[in-house]
Amino acid sequence: MNAHTGHPDHTHAAHEAAPSAAVSWASAAQATLHCLTGCAIGEVLGMVIGTSAGLHDLATVALSVTLAFLFGYALTMRGVLRAGVPFRQALGVALAADTLSITVMEVVDNGAMLAIPGAMDAGIGSAVFWVALAGALALAFVVTLPVNRWLMSRGRGHAVVHAHH
Repeated sequence: MNAHTGHPDHTHAAHEAAPSAAVSWASAAQATLHCLTGCAIGEVLGMVIGTSAGLHDLATVALSVTLAFLFGYALTMRGVLRAGVPFRQALGVALAADTLSITVMEVVDNGAMLAIPGAMDAGIGSAVFWVALAGALALAFVVTLPVNRWLMSRGRGHAVVHAHH
């Protein structure tokens, strides 16, 4: 209830999970792995399409980022929708749960791909391309893990998703 109006509180904050002081690294790793799965599907697909089509590096990165967000949100929404949450609310949960995590992951893995000499130009038939992409995704996991733990400890990120299960 809103203390000022006496009406039910329908603010975004009312739908967030309560902060949890002790979030284990294992829980944060599980949330980060979930995020990495969606990101990796989109990232790999975008890199393969962009590289195969001969797109400029920035166009390939833009495609990869777009697909990573799409697949990341879709994977989160799948579980929330299965729990009976209406589509619009499930989308809100996915946005709240994954936006920062996916953003960090995408900045790190695409930054790494652009920084590794020859990675973007290697082509999908090259081990350089695949090793660089796997390394970039692994680095993104390591950097995003403490971000997800911090979010979850404040009742945000994947803590919001768990409130709907």
